[in-house]
Amino acid sequence: MAQRAMSEGYQATPDEAEKGPTQRKSSAFNRRKSSAVPDVPAAILEASELSVADRRLAELGYVQVYKREFSWLSCISFAFAISGLYATVTTTYIYPLEAGGAASTVWCWLISGGGCYCIALSVAELVSAYPTCGGLYFTCKYLAPEAWVPEIGWLVGWLNLLGQVAGAASTEYGCGQLLLAAVSMSTNFTYVPTDRQTVGVMAASTLLHSILNSLKTSYLEKMTKTYVIFHIAVLVACCITLLVMCDNKHDSHYVWTDVTNNSGWTPNGWSFLFGFLSASWTMTDYDATAHIAEEIKSPEIKAPWSIAAALGFTWIGGWLFTIVLAYTMGDPTEILGSPMAQPVAQVFYNVTGRNAGIFFTVAAYIVLNFTAMTAIQAGSRTIWAYARDEMLPGSRIWYKINKSTDTPIYATWLFTVCCVLINLIGLGSYTAIVAIFNLTAIALDWSYCIPVICKLLYGKFEPGPFHLGKASVAINITAVAWTTFVTIIYVMPTIRPVTKENMNYVVVLMAAVALFAIIYWYASGRYYYTGPRVKAQLIMGVEGDASSNDEKKAPIADSPREIHVN
Repeated sequence: MAQRAMSEGYQATPDEAEKGPTQRKSSAFNRRKSSAVPDVPAAILEASELSVADRRLAELGYVQVYKREFSWLSCISFAFAISGLYATVTTTYIYPLEAGGAASTVWCWLISGGGCYCIALSVAELVSAYPTCGGLYFTCKYLAPEAWVPEIGWLVGWLNLLGQVAGAASTEYGCGQLLLAAVSMSTNFTYVPTDRQTVGVMAASTLLHSILNSLKTSYLEKMTKTYVIFHIAVLVACCITLLVMCDNKHDSHYVWTDVTNNSGWTPNGWSFLFGFLSASWTMTDYDATAHIAEEIKSPEIKAPWSIAAALGFTWIGGWLFTIVLAYTMGDPTEILGSPMAQPVAQVFYNVTGRNAGIFFTVAAYIVLNFTAMTAIQAGSRTIWAYARDEMLPGSRIWYKINKSTDTPIYATWLFTVCCVLINLIGLGSYTAIVAIFNLTAIALDWSYCIPVICKLLYGKFEPGPFHLGKASVAINITAVAWTTFVTIIYVMPTIRPVTKENMNYVVVLMAAVALFAIIYWYASGRYYYTGPRVKAQLIMGVEGDASSNDEKKAPIADSPREIHVN
């Protein structure tokens, strides 16, 4: 006889079991006073008719909606794209160069990359165990104490979403900066971009990326998997060209030991630490691949391994690229004073000449476009996942799936509007917008570390196929310790003397965000948000029914394509 097993998303307590099924209510649902949408029964799914990935998703409480289009190559490419290694190093190299010169660019990347990689491995481990579009936010349901799941989920969810929006906005702004730097180079610097022009190019780039993200998943998969080949080819070509064409390379003693403090901070050792920012801003958004987990075949394996492989390559590849730049950059003072305000683009120009310099700068622009495109895809899936759990105002709208493309177009354009609005701040104050960009890594890294802390404290974690084994606890502790340490660097102004133009206002923004989250929770959120919901119940058929169905497709794929929150 078939047995009905509710998904792991809800388990009755012993006291509730005695009351019978008609009287059971979790403490979270007892306090619920209102909801964005009415409750309806969870979908009933037969395990024997589901693929392994869809069955696991049903066990976690959700119905499969998307088509699983992403393969190994496209998944790894997506994970690699989100860091935008070549382009992000190009746009952030100024920070270690100001902080400590050549030695800071080289050593800080190596050290910071190691700390960031511990975060990436910790994230990959959790993604393997709980592969859903909610990413690390969803893991709180299984890692945190049951009574605290709504509060912790709320905190992690908003931190993650804030970090993704700010990160995508900064990427789009970088696209504008790089393209206009190439234009400036083509005029021999007679043209100097303005903030207004940068914002205009940013807005056009963001609209283009959102249009692409409104296409079918199959199109996104095809565009994504070509990226990794292009990115690595450009990176290798750039390194070889710089080494071959640079006639006046620095010697190894200079590259590895010279500390030139251009930041104004004392002592030099403290200034040196600001070099950590480049790697930390490049190696972030680790869980972006998790947010497309429901579009990946075998996500419990491919998503975590893609994160580990892509971030490992980013760590080592980025370090090698910074070494090449340190040997070939010439006079740091000269490139820091570049009229383009892009030191690496100036290095391209100085070493390779105008035409090749334009080529490598435009290549960085193209790479950053792919980063922005994947960031919007991950961000839109995050909004969709939060709407599924009724975490956002207007969840009924953001959870809709377009009939033609099978993608959450409303969520995509909501994410787009948020990115553009943030960047419009650049019209009034570049200092303010930089502070928002600084918030990216802080918000994202803590949205990862809070679930990791829950994993360490409460012992509820059940590993998936990708597991760190005996090294898990040590790597997790290192990830949390590193995030705590580098957060101090994030909030400090990088230049002295501190003025209103170069002040780092991220502390003010952090306080404002924290205050907003607390007020919003007590004023509204606690009355309707109960943590990740149960949208599916799994029926386990007679023994042997599910023995040979790994490749079968769930009937739910044929359900109506315009999905509404339950």
